[in-house]
Amino acid sequence: MVSISTKKILNHKLFKTIKMVIEECGIESYIIGGFVRDFILIKENSKDIDFLCADSGIKLAKLLKKALVNSSKIKIFKNYGTAMFSWNGFKLEFVGARKESYNFNSRNPVVEKGSILDDQKRRDFTINSIAISLNKTNYGKIIDPCNGIEDIKKRILRTPLNPNKTYNDDPLRMLRAIRFSSNLNFKIEEKSLEAIYNNVNRINIISKERIVDELNKIILSPKPSLGFLILDKTGLLNKIIPEVSNLKGVEEVEGYSHKENFYHTLEVLDNISLKTDNLWLRWAALLHDIGK
Repeated sequence: MVSISTKKILNHKLFKTIKMVIEECGIESYIIGGFVRDFILIKENSKDIDFLCADSGIKLAKLLKKALVNSSKIKIFKNYGTAMFSWNGFKLEFVGARKESYNFNSRNPVVEKGSILDDQKRRDFTINSIAISLNKTNYGKIIDPCNGIEDIKKRILRTPLNPNKTYNDDPLRMLRAIRFSSNLNFKIEEKSLEAIYNNVNRINIISKERIVDELNKIILSPKPSLGFLILDKTGLLNKIIPEVSNLKGVEEVEGYSHKENFYHTLEVLDNISLKTDNLWLRWAALLHDIGK
């Protein structure tokens, strides 16, 4: 079931305040990203909210901070035109609409100013490109040029642009695709899955810290085996945790076939995930047989 009525969330004090600030400063602004996606999925509302602005996101962040009492210190990242601060348990991030280009050896983009549509198209997946207007002329309207709502209905993960370009530019998005697939139980579009397979070697430019962060989120999904089976199918598992990939094959004990350690490991991981959300217990389940 998909809900597209935005009245409920926009009645919150936060959005009423930002609507007032936007009307005063005239900065065209939208909510975008995971908060919108989870709202449409009728999941528990995220506390992380991304705001997309046609003008300066930093300027809007400064103005809104003044209007919200007891907000945290603002953090500004001038190179990317972003700013963030926290308020009442919400983490608020602001960005000006932009286009990106990439150097082959880095996932850090070269940023230039763009339109709202440019920014939506640069997003990783269509389900994360949906925006809700905060502007007076169309307050609450859903802006969905990449058909993200339709993909949510079909439970499909698809990139707004050519998936080979999306994953080649930022290889971390390959792990994000698998993480979203595992967490949301969405199917990765066939062309996108093929593009991950074709770009698997690009994962080498991603830092170990970012890879581990995505792996942790896959391990914490309701049924982690879904993610690990895709990691294995695309070749990413052998690149990032070869010890788990090497469990494939039948083990023999005193000449008798015993068990298939790879699928046994995933079964153990799924079983413990039914009992606990403890990340380290889940990691222990994943790695318990790698000595073999």
